Amino acid sequence: MPLLSLNRVSLRFGGLPLLDEVELHLNRGDRVCLLGANGAGKSSLLRILAGETPPDAGTIARTPGLHVTRLPQQVPTHLSGRVLDIVCPDADDDQRLLEARQALSRLNLNPEADFETLSGGTRRRVLLAQAILGEPDIVLLDEPTNHLDFDSILWLENFLLRRCRTFLFVTHDRAFLRRLATRVVELDRGKLSDWNCDYDNFLRRKEEALATEAVLWEQMDKKLGKEEAWRRQGVKARGVRNQGRLRALEALRAERAQRRERGGTARMSVQEAGRTGNLVLKANDVSFGYGPHPLLQRFATRISRGDKIGILGPNGCGKTTLLRLLLEAGTSGGIRPQTGTIVHGTNLQIAYSDQLRAQLDDKATLADNIAPGREYVQIGDNRRHIIGYLQDFLFPADRARQPAGSLSGGERNRLLLARLFAEPSNVLVLDEPTNDLDLDTLDLLEEQLAAYSGTVLLVSHDRAFLNDVVTSVMVFEKYERDQSEPWLGPDEGWYINEYVGGYDDWMARRQQPPTAATPAATRSVAPPSGAPPQRRLTMKEKGELETLPGHIETLEAEQTRLHALLADPAFFKKPSAEITQATDRLAALGPELATAYQRWDILEALAKAAAKR
Repeated sequence: MPLLSLNRVSLRFGGLPLLDEVELHLNRGDRVCLLGANGAGKSSLLRILAGETPPDAGTIARTPGLHVTRLPQQVPTHLSGRVLDIVCPDADDDQRLLEARQALSRLNLNPEADFETLSGGTRRRVLLAQAILGEPDIVLLDEPTNHLDFDSILWLENFLLRRCRTFLFVTHDRAFLRRLATRVVELDRGKLSDWNCDYDNFLRRKEEALATEAVLWEQMDKKLGKEEAWRRQGVKARGVRNQGRLRALEALRAERAQRRERGGTARMSVQEAGRTGNLVLKANDVSFGYGPHPLLQRFATRISRGDKIGILGPNGCGKTTLLRLLLEAGTSGGIRPQTGTIVHGTNLQIAYSDQLRAQLDDKATLADNIAPGREYVQIGDNRRHIIGYLQDFLFPADRARQPAGSLSGGERNRLLLARLFAEPSNVLVLDEPTNDLDLDTLDLLEEQLAAYSGTVLLVSHDRAFLNDVVTSVMVFEKYERDQSEPWLGPDEGWYINEYVGGYDDWMARRQQPPTAATPAATRSVAPPSGAPPQRRLTMKEKGELETLPGHIETLEAEQTRLHALLADPAFFKKPSAEITQATDRLAALGPELATAYQRWDILEALAKAAAKR
């Protein structure tokens, strides 16, 4: 018996229905990914499943006592106060408070922190803790990987697989989707289709279904055209045969009128300016920081025309600061390195997209965000009306005069891309460009960036996107300070390694932390060469693969013990040194577990590849 069922459920907000008599059944153990274009109604469907929005028609059946929670796509603006109070507002329930502290501990969140002072990614983790509190029967997750770094995404994947038996999620992260989903459900033109397969099989079956639909529609249109021509000949409704043919024509007309065409595909294209010189940018011995703790030390790199570089690292490590340094050095009012030099090449025309979409004016219309006060934009050799240009990015004509503040997250991202691509460039700088984009638009963006002859710098936590777009990555990696390295700061420091390839190449060949004997001048850049070797496991690696599961279990057991310890208010009466030791060890366990899981994945992949040869 399903835990939760929708039966002939409909929902409409003016115009065509978002949900048109849809059916959905969630069974215990389902891991369902809900796909659909931006604006198709996915978030509305999640709110109905959570019981937050009533449908216009249809019924919802829930098993008695069913506990459903939801992680929203956007952080609610009304939330304020302590993190603990947001996650568990029922302060009188000791059991709930204990569970809340355990959830916050697992997510490395400070229960006493002020929610309003937290970053976007940290706020999302707070809402995630709220969603998983109490081990709900069904967890609904709307873009759960937005603003999370790689370690947090890997932790979330492992947590959901181990701790959440039944969940439904919306995501643009194809690596996340492929690892978690056992079923794909698609919302398309108001209808829900349950493909009952993984993502890759869905892609194949969907392409076949669309091809079949196109053939059937073409046949139907030809038949309708033929019958309409017959009717225009002035046929009189006499005789049984003619009457039957007229009734069939009316039925064809009604069927054609009910057809909902598939939503358009964005037709974005990047305008390219004249070529830069071969050297785009060169940094030498660059240091920068705020206060006593440096973000960058002795950083050096050379970026050439046509390079497509991903910048990777945990939240807060300084990725956006690095971008600003590289772009603003030598400009009026820009930040500059405290030591070292940054040199720009010739004829650079830079287009920049910020992570928070702050370049958009929410009070201005969509049209004025693209071409303030103008009716036309110059796209290459063509002069385009702003309405037509916005339609290329899937904005209907009637929305061009609406304020940008009315847009959803995915629509804001599309509008920023429309603004970005309206100006010629030979250097594109994109900070988290994939957030909230639907998969069709994401595929098109990948194609445009792959075909772009200029230079691309992008910050992203989308693993599949990085694999498909970039030619190399710069990675912020952390290690403990040796006493002979006073320039790093008091405890630990970042070093930046460069790797040929994308995310998977980095994971296969990631560097070990440099030792004190490594010369400082070469520490910040350590590019490998060639593709990862296709080989068999060594005896040592075979032994490591056999022991890793036990090692992971030991780490998880230690983590569980520390969660319980720190959830006990009596523990905080102990000496401060003992408390600090426990909290520091718990903080270290998360990265240790992530590293262990990553190593396990790599060794298993090598073992499987060797077994096929």
